[in-house]
Amino acid sequence: MSNTLPAGWQARPGCLNDKILLVTGAGDGIGRACALAFAKLGATVVLLGRTQDKLEAVYDQIKRDGGKEPAMVPLNLAATTPVEYAQLADMLDTEFHRLDGIVHCAAVLGDITPMELYSAETWSQVMRVNLDAPVFLTQAMLPLLKASPSASVVFTSSSVGRKGRAFWGAYAVSKAGIESVTQVLADEMEHLGTLRFNAVNPGATRTTMRAKAYPAENPLTLKTPDEIVPLFTWLVSDDSRAVNGQSLDAQPKP
Repeated sequence: MSNTLPAGWQARPGCLNDKILLVTGAGDGIGRACALAFAKLGATVVLLGRTQDKLEAVYDQIKRDGGKEPAMVPLNLAATTPVEYAQLADMLDTEFHRLDGIVHCAAVLGDITPMELYSAETWSQVMRVNLDAPVFLTQAMLPLLKASPSASVVFTSSSVGRKGRAFWGAYAVSKAGIESVTQVLADEMEHLGTLRFNAVNPGATRTTMRAKAYPAENPLTLKTPDEIVPLFTWLVSDDSRAVNGQSLDAQPKP
């Protein structure tokens, strides 16, 4: 199969009707773009993010666009425990009885610095947000995902997660972990036939994190989050039901 969006694929109006989709990092960047796009296509979106004001802005935009009423979950993933993820799962079970997908967009950059200078505190924070949170959140949601007739979990990876690069430290290691988590879960759950796990490398995208990592770069030369959302949309739609355990590129090299 291709390692990117199938040529010519376009989201059909209403293709996410009746789907319940949880998006982390929904207040900004790629997460925000995914949440808005999914809502326009008929999904009920659960907005998870650290900043209440940003989540409320996305909530309001979805309502203005005529989307179904979303749910908001303000959570600081750097401090959230497995017990709190289990409580969230109970809440979603009470409200929706199932979950049709998760898109893990929340992440922190950490420091761009040599490994020998990397602080233990920053390392731990990056691992908690970028690796532990997606693992424990997904773990808590598995019963709800299994209750769906067709569920999709999408992890956000990075090129430095596929091949480590100097100075990227905890971020690169956390994303390498995400690549492995994707493969492990895909292999473990393949027998179900209703639950799939894939990873997306967004590529260079016009986000706050990218600007922090490359302060001298002209952001106008980069694709916007909205421009790379179609791959995420395809992966949570039923059109990708046969795709499992893959690492895909939102911006494949020509």
